[in-house]
Amino acid sequence: MLKHTPTTKLEKPCQRPIHNTVMKNRQTLNLLPILALASLFIKISGSVSLRPVLTGPDMAYLGSRVAFRCIASNSSPPVTYDLMRDGDVLIKTYQAQGDQPAPFFLKLTATSEGSYHCRATTRAETGVSNIIKLSVVIPASNTRVTSEPSPPVAFEGSRIVLSCNVTKGTHLSYTWLFNRKEITPSTLPFVHLTGNKLLMENVTPEHTGRYSCMAWSMVQDIRRFSSSTELQVTVKVYVSKPKISFSISKDGAGYHGNVTCWSTRGSHPVNISLSVDDKEVGSITATDSLTARFLVAMEPGMDMGVAQCRVKTEVQELMSEPVTLEVVPVGGDVKVEVEYFYRADSNLAAARLSCQVSRGTFPYISWFFNDSALPSETHVESHLQPVLPHLALTGQRRTLVLTKLGPEESGYYRCRVRDSYDDSGPWVESAAVLVRVTGGFMTTMEIITIAFCCFLLLMMAVCIGCVYRMFDHNQAHAHVAMTNSDALPLSEPQSPSAGKQADASSTDCDVLGRFQTTETTI
Repeated sequence: MLKHTPTTKLEKPCQRPIHNTVMKNRQTLNLLPILALASLFIKISGSVSLRPVLTGPDMAYLGSRVAFRCIASNSSPPVTYDLMRDGDVLIKTYQAQGDQPAPFFLKLTATSEGSYHCRATTRAETGVSNIIKLSVVIPASNTRVTSEPSPPVAFEGSRIVLSCNVTKGTHLSYTWLFNRKEITPSTLPFVHLTGNKLLMENVTPEHTGRYSCMAWSMVQDIRRFSSSTELQVTVKVYVSKPKISFSISKDGAGYHGNVTCWSTRGSHPVNISLSVDDKEVGSITATDSLTARFLVAMEPGMDMGVAQCRVKTEVQELMSEPVTLEVVPVGGDVKVEVEYFYRADSNLAAARLSCQVSRGTFPYISWFFNDSALPSETHVESHLQPVLPHLALTGQRRTLVLTKLGPEESGYYRCRVRDSYDDSGPWVESAAVLVRVTGGFMTTMEIITIAFCCFLLLMMAVCIGCVYRMFDHNQAHAHVAMTNSDALPLSEPQSPSAGKQADASSTDCDVLGRFQTTETTI
């Protein structure tokens, strides 16, 4: 038999070296990723350690020249600097020797706006700087003001929006001017500034004026602006309800009427018309006034119809109250009424005389004092001494007020009346009324007080008399009773007749006593 034992022993020494080699190779392979990672970490650490810094403007005007500077401190020269925009666009490259910053000069165009950074590269490492966002400012040009509504005409209470528009321009601010003065929230009410717009709510006539705007931008204390032309804004006022009045004039042998229509407020233009008995008799367009006058036929004592005024604008149409065109001539009774006025110390201060006319649409009143005419305030001649210096005529001469009262104002006053439109017409006169001004006057309250005091004293005297009378009557009655008891003894019986006589005597005594009491009281 063959023995294989030696063969087995010979194979073992051969296999041992191969196993060791394989193990060593495996360990080497396991270390390779670690070495690669370490090498990568060393490279990354080297690149992070290079930290360039970029300086430069963040805002500049279009067409201007700007300078960026990039430096990587503590770097080994030579260093290559690249200026980049928006991540990957290479703008310029600069080769620096030594520890000096790399300058980059640019002339800005519309496409120059963006985010800038620089990249520094040495033989061993590369670094990226901080980012600067550059804004290219375009100055405003061709500035103008537009309005809503257009044209800028609105009625009070409406809303007006003004816009400051430019043909080109970026990073703009806006300043508004009203009548060439800057608008602030305190200068005009109900005004709001929002962006390039000026909002005016609930406008009033106060907002009427010239508006302009200025669009401007500022870069490093350099301000560039563009101003607009002025825009006229008009705020109209709603017209008020019209009023109507009429007068009459004599023209030779005939008469004509003058009807006046007017409004107290409103903006022009306004169409004003007059109708009589619902038929239009005249119309005008008022451009500088809110009053219109119309001639109509009129005859005293006759009803010429019902007149009414109408005002019309682009947004309103209003009618006045109707008025009957009838002129009543002066006539009937005329009288003067006097009213006195007193001060706090009960002294007479003034007197008011009123001339009351029974009828007459247009009366002319003339006053007389002791048969001397009192001149009108509008016809007093400067060289004439007035009859009464302290007087005033009011209410179309219907009322005469004596502002100062003294002995010289005492006398007889009367008035006379005629038609104001007929100078040759007849007069109607009142009776004369005496106005007496003395040193002492008692007021109505004083008279009432004195009368009440007299009445009170009288009542007190009557009450005292009644009390005294009652007391004296009781004394007399007691005296009579005592006298009767002494004349008739109690033990003696009385006959009926005697009793009647006693009663009669007692009654007579009582009556006598009453008479005595009455006499005593008197």
